[in-house]
Amino acid sequence: MTVPTALAVTSPDLVLPPTDHQTPTAALLASPDAQPLDAALADMHVLLEQHGYVIALYPASLPVAHERRLHTIRSVLESDRIALLKSDLPPLGLAVLMRQLRQLSVCDFGPGVVASAARLLSHYVYAGALLNSVTKLDRVPVSLKSHAKSWVPGSQFGVLANPAPQLVKIGAGDLAGPEFATQLVLAKGPLATDWVTETLVPAWRCQGTQEVPLPVDSPRWWGTPKMVEFAAFLPDISVVYQLVASVRRERCTWCGIELIGDRCGFCSAPLAPPENQTHAAGVLNHGTPMHHGS
Repeated sequence: MTVPTALAVTSPDLVLPPTDHQTPTAALLASPDAQPLDAALADMHVLLEQHGYVIALYPASLPVAHERRLHTIRSVLESDRIALLKSDLPPLGLAVLMRQLRQLSVCDFGPGVVASAARLLSHYVYAGALLNSVTKLDRVPVSLKSHAKSWVPGSQFGVLANPAPQLVKIGAGDLAGPEFATQLVLAKGPLATDWVTETLVPAWRCQGTQEVPLPVDSPRWWGTPKMVEFAAFLPDISVVYQLVASVRRERCTWCGIELIGDRCGFCSAPLAPPENQTHAAGVLNHGTPMHHGS
């Protein structure tokens, strides 16, 4: 039996409870404050020896020193078997995406396909929050009108960061949700409200909800500790599998690994330009801008 590709995160709260007995956990890549470089190198070496490939998913909001540590490890080990995937998703959405990649890692996909599936699947994660204030929200475009409203005592806001930014004042509008079957995971900060479970879940026709602890980085990401973070996602791994399997696979012209999409997750090389290959339009091209990010 082949050993599944190792998945790794930069914070333990990005590892949600598994949905089944097959879903493996993820390794933790600690910050420079928490672990010296030689120990981090030794841990990564063991992961590579045991699993062959490591896919690390980390937030774009990660402190610079921690991100630099990840690249240092990859560089010192001179390994093209370590994929470093940076994501703009908020913390809970990122944890949901990581759980899907953990599920995919035990399917019959190679590491290159699993790594490049992160960009595809992120378009199907509806990640947002209920906030008591948007005055310090700087990761989602906020109009001046919303800023002014947030000074009104008791105002609450529904914000969607992904797949497309939205902001509504609670009671004055609804967040547009997914057009496909989802479940919702939510994490509560100290904000007394049932809006997510009583209004959002029925409006989005979510098939179920799961509550988890609020990720440590969520208050900083959303600009306030008074919040409820939520993420709707494709819960059926067979649907996720079909979505990934339906996309045409390519071979990276630089490192030779099989992938989907237009960029290799391991060496970051873009695919050869279209004039050098025949490129069938797949799921990725149906209204999903796959050329953004890395």
